[in-house]
Amino acid sequence: MEGLRKILRDTVGRSLEALRDEDRIAVAWTVACGRALASHSEVVGFRDGVVLVEVSDAAWLRQFESLRAHLVEDLARIAETQVDGIHFKIRKF
Repeated sequence: MEGLRKILRDTVGRSLEALRDEDRIAVAWTVACGRALASHSEVVGFRDGVVLVEVSDAAWLRQFESLRAHLVEDLARIAETQVDGIHFKIRKF
């Protein structure tokens, strides 16, 4: 399964070259964290190297925070842009 994820990361990265940094980050998000995690979150911004992500609730916030370093690395590699951090916040309805 990890081999397939690597192929997807590389393929998505190459197909995103024509997009703006913000759009590349948003598209790369699902590949970086996987469909299950992505379904509980949404990239809502990207500024000065920091990705802003809204998550569905406090339990998911803790899960995403525990994966922060890994996600920063994957997003930077997939989107081929500088990612210095991710700020998570709970989505307000």
